[in-house]
Amino acid sequence: MRGVTEASRPPVPWPDDDVPLLDEVMPWSVAPLRFGRAWVLAPDVRTLRARWDRLVAAEGGEREALFRPSRARTTGTAVAALPGQRTGTGRFARETGPCPEPVRVASGPFDEQWLLPDHRLIDAARPELWRVAGGPQLFAVEQGYVPGAAGPPLLVTGALPEGRSPAGRPGRIRPLFRRPGGEEPNLAPGLLGFLRERYGPADPVRWLAWTVAAAVPSPAGCRVPLPADPEAWAAGTALGRELLDVQARGALTGTRPRLPGGRRPYVRAAFPPRPESLSYDSEGEVLSVGEGRVSPVPAAAWEYRVGGARVLEQWFARRTAPAGAGTLEAIGPSAWPQEWTSELLDLITVLALLGAREAERAPFTAGGGPGRAALRAAGVLPVPDRARRPASVLDHQEEGPEGQFMLL
Repeated sequence: MRGVTEASRPPVPWPDDDVPLLDEVMPWSVAPLRFGRAWVLAPDVRTLRARWDRLVAAEGGEREALFRPSRARTTGTAVAALPGQRTGTGRFARETGPCPEPVRVASGPFDEQWLLPDHRLIDAARPELWRVAGGPQLFAVEQGYVPGAAGPPLLVTGALPEGRSPAGRPGRIRPLFRRPGGEEPNLAPGLLGFLRERYGPADPVRWLAWTVAAAVPSPAGCRVPLPADPEAWAAGTALGRELLDVQARGALTGTRPRLPGGRRPYVRAAFPPRPESLSYDSEGEVLSVGEGRVSPVPAAAWEYRVGGARVLEQWFARRTAPAGAGTLEAIGPSAWPQEWTSELLDLITVLALLGAREAERAPFTAGGGPGRAALRAAGVLPVPDRARRPASVLDHQEEGPEGQFMLL
């Protein structure tokens, strides 16, 4: 088994307190979602529908036990519907209807799964994120700081993120825009003007691209060093835009990431119905999924880590870990679904592309440009308190508990 490659090593945490924190320049952030019960999330839609049907078929104490109540949610809890979702708002103890349409979410680094978007089932769903999701929205997910851990400090996704950290350290979720439809960037007031004056073209996506290229971890959170000149800004935003598009699965270009023809991974031997192990042969570039074989799998894909954890191993473990008998989590596919194989090939592609270019970030993490003192002198920092709160939505009705409507 190979060790961490040089390309996958994180930059040394930035020692200079004058380097801006991401928290200062993208001030509105939200804590990770907290589901409270694992069965509301699954890698495939059929599993979620089967779990829902089993739950609503149960009655009384059995339903309550299967539900897995918490302090925040029981079958008797009445809560509002999630923004944009058409689900029941009556107490779940009385629920008999069909399964709501599952939604795609980013659950952990590069792991897209499906979620039952019913607010009655989720301890902390962060409705403010649901209000701004969709369209051109992108979410920057700051990874929890782990000293010396390999991997990028910041990931970007177009899907609603859970904010899960493989190291168990909570980070923050930072939407690029504060309102639906790509309205009002979530940036410190005056930041874009500051950047344009020094570097030329600057907009919200260019800024996010720069952070992907330049962000470094620190105990206080991600820091984003600014460049010394317009040439470095142009080069960094160009690299960051390519990395961002790969991370977000083609959200900017509309084209799914692909490796060159001769390097695309293929299934060379069929996967068994229930693979129990994952291993890698670096000499043959072969990923073994039980008795199944995938190749070529570049070493950069196998070695790619976030928070020090190998992404491919985490992805596989979340689909094969045993669940307790008699629980809703135990309801799952009887055999490895074909779509998981397709998703695995896509994931290998994404990790290979990112891992191969990780070393290119190093010149931009060095900074050398203006810092917090310059931003304060320009009036960009400190940010006003209102910039740290979600934007008000005054013209949209959402269904509250027990079918009541509330005006936001």
